[in-house]
Amino acid sequence: MGAANTQTAMTKCASEEAKRVDGQLNSIYQRVLRAADGDALAVTKIRTAERAWLSYRDAYIEAMYPAKDKQVTYGSKFPMDADLLYAALTKTQVEALKKLLEQHSVQR
Repeated sequence: MGAANTQTAMTKCASEEAKRVDGQLNSIYQRVLRAADGDALAVTKIRTAERAWLSYRDAYIEAMYPAKDKQVTYGSKFPMDADLLYAALTKTQVEALKKLLEQHSVQR
């Protein structure tokens, strides 16, 4: 992102970061499910928690940018700002899932 010198380039970098972090989230989530495999109750609760977090993430982003016409209201940097917020929230969840992975790895 530091090398990007246009809004288009910065938006592209933010989008790529959001995708990269989303990939990390999906990877660690699958690892957590595998670690809890064999404990149906744990797997159900992990899935429920992750679905709730996804809803929270999306609602939080909407709360940060509540306008109906986001591009008009927030300007050309809105896609970049939204992607950076998405990435930041997702990084926090990745760390939470790492702790969950530790917990379920220890229990095996």
